[in-house]
Amino acid sequence: MNHSATPWLERHQIGLYLAALAVGALIAGAAPAAGRATAPLLTPVLATLLYATFVQVPVRELTHSLRNKRFLTAALVLNFAVVPLVVAGMWFFLPHHDTIRVGVLLVLLTPCIDYVIAFTQLAGGASRTLLAATPLLLLAQMLLLPVFLWLFLGPDATTMIHVGPFATAFVTLIAAPLALAWVTQTWAGRHRSGRAVTNSAQRCAVPLMAATLAIVVASQTPKLDGAVHLAVTVAPFFVVFLTVMAIIGWAAARTLKLDPAAGRALIFTGATRNSLVVLPLALALPDALSAAAIVVVTQTVVEIVGMIVYIAVVPKMMPTSASG
Repeated sequence: MNHSATPWLERHQIGLYLAALAVGALIAGAAPAAGRATAPLLTPVLATLLYATFVQVPVRELTHSLRNKRFLTAALVLNFAVVPLVVAGMWFFLPHHDTIRVGVLLVLLTPCIDYVIAFTQLAGGASRTLLAATPLLLLAQMLLLPVFLWLFLGPDATTMIHVGPFATAFVTLIAAPLALAWVTQTWAGRHRSGRAVTNSAQRCAVPLMAATLAIVVASQTPKLDGAVHLAVTVAPFFVVFLTVMAIIGWAAARTLKLDPAAGRALIFTGATRNSLVVLPLALALPDALSAAAIVVVTQTVVEIVGMIVYIAVVPKMMPTSASG
């Protein structure tokens, strides 16, 4: 891929992502077994995508982002005070079905710590600032999710939580790609070959995101087979969540007078959820609640489509020009 391809890819990224979703859906519909077989590819492709994102974030700027206390505080308050209130408001409208309610709580109360960074960067948001916030977001959700489940469901719900999936996701999708990106940056500072790798990683960001989207849809959609009615029941709640959180994130960014890039990052972190990490938790639930995994998968598919919309809409909500 030559350098001239990069601007073309960036200009047409929305169309490419929609095409990737269509390819994933086609595979899932025409050959569900083949779709499910792509699941093992998801983690390595997502880790590679995040590496390509991180390699564009200078270590010095990431260190500086750690001092952005206003954004870090806003992200924590939005995710762990405002989002639970939004979920509480939705609670009264959810079907009185334990499976649905457990699935909704698991997925909506846990903010995303992985591909949200790549989506934020593609929308011109402060991805390095959001990256600096990921350890705090991870730690907070591990500590607070049992508390939230207890508040919504009672004491027995706290037994659902296991640290393993969260720790594994952080090491695999954040720590390892970030460490490799820093090594690459050091290499690029000393050798032309390192700069070539950095440039290649930048050019591959859009294709890698397209591949991630296609694999998510291809691998997860077949899991909805036989539970379409459940997916149809919960999908509107996730659409409402994405819509409401876009508005709340925008209002919070304006109230705090965040710059446009930080405002975009705040909108994304408030809306994206940790579905790929909490799915193992849902799959480990007792048989009586096993369909909660379908709820989580439904949220994943809805969110992936929603993120394509976000990439197009959020920059218009938080324009860089003062006139916007």
